[in-house]
Amino acid sequence: MAPVSDDAEMAGELARRFADGEPDALRAVFDRHGPAVQRLVRASLRDQADVDDVVQATFVSAWNGRHSYDPDKAGLLAWLLGITRRRIVDLLRARGRRQRDSAAAAATAPAEAPSAESPERIVDRLIVADGLRRLPDAQREVLELAFYADLTHTQIAERTGLPLGTVKSHLRRGMQKLRSDLDSAPEEVPDDASRSRSPRPARP
Repeated sequence: MAPVSDDAEMAGELARRFADGEPDALRAVFDRHGPAVQRLVRASLRDQADVDDVVQATFVSAWNGRHSYDPDKAGLLAWLLGITRRRIVDLLRARGRRQRDSAAAAATAPAEAPSAESPERIVDRLIVADGLRRLPDAQREVLELAFYADLTHTQIAERTGLPLGTVKSHLRRGMQKLRSDLDSAPEEVPDDASRSRSPRPARP
């Protein structure tokens, strides 16, 4: 239990140093949280050059907007993932505009051809999937049955053989973990005011 506490204390201290603008804090934050940011970007984008650009833009935006980060209100990783989501959406929107402009210029498709799914929805879905993968197996199974199979608490209990109280506990803890990881985002980072949305809970 002590190592977890020590790690949490170190993370909190690093977050405070970052918010205070200490020169070496950005490198330390990148070393600690860069892999998680890269994992999310790779789940959304295929091209490695795009991945590198978005990861760089995320940390530049975070450093420039550090005055808006409050370590007492949000974990630093969750805050960074909020910025990452917006940078991915920015890139997908720009790509969509370029594709529509090219199609219009070539007169091969309407200039405003509708997309099957908006960039925000694509990224939301990928973020939730990434968060679910990092949950304990029991919590992940219960949440997937709730979100994707649209089962009620009672139906999940019948499907898994778990007591109803255990199902509700897994749902509550899993939702808390997803929200703490995915919902926190900076209010004052420029270019996009969209926020990450949590999946809805199962019906009782």
